[in-house]
Amino acid sequence: MRQIRRHVKDKSKTYAPYVYEVARTLRMFFKDFAHYNKKNPLNELVFIICSTRTAESSYLATYQRLRERFQTNELLARADASVIARQLERGGLAQQKARTIRRLMGSLSDRFGRPTLSPAHAMHDAELENLLLGLPGVGKKVARCVMMYSFRRKVFPVDTHCCRIVRRLGWVHPVSKSAICSDKEIDRIQARIPPNLRFSLHVNMVSLGRAICKSRKPRCNICPVLQYCRYGNRKRK
Repeated sequence: MRQIRRHVKDKSKTYAPYVYEVARTLRMFFKDFAHYNKKNPLNELVFIICSTRTAESSYLATYQRLRERFQTNELLARADASVIARQLERGGLAQQKARTIRRLMGSLSDRFGRPTLSPAHAMHDAELENLLLGLPGVGKKVARCVMMYSFRRKVFPVDTHCCRIVRRLGWVHPVSKSAICSDKEIDRIQARIPPNLRFSLHVNMVSLGRAICKSRKPRCNICPVLQYCRYGNRKRK
């Protein structure tokens, strides 16, 4: 029988405890569900903007309504922010999101001559991340979501669910009490996860965080990775 390893070393870096076991268990439980994210990187950015501080059912409907009104990014780029906002009302923060989308389209049009991220496929990871971070409304989490879902890069986006779960697993020590991981913490977390596991762990941690490992009243009694979780095992004691 193959012995379970606590740590796997690669080029002097130590990966998180039981990362392979956690990844395998979550994949079996949640099946790598990708949460409706988009293959086209600019569509993915717009989709993420629509999802900001909005329940899933609302932002899915909001994005669909936006795309029914503006079927191409060229049409969206030519629209006034007030017209875009009318399509976003159901999801909340409509004016703010519309302004961000409008600025995003303008920034890309200035850079590439039209609203697109297609030329960025040729960029290496660091160059691509820097490009995305320079766009309106894009932080490190959003940039890495686009990189992972749409550019298929081996990065690990850290949203609030992933941040909460890796802290509870004990994979990283919080640098603050904030529920949102800092950029430095995001980089530390990514470094602790093997590149070939990053997509699967991200999507399945999002599923775990929404259904079981909630911010308040986590359902530790039904958690599939409880045996690997420092927080859950402390609660049981």
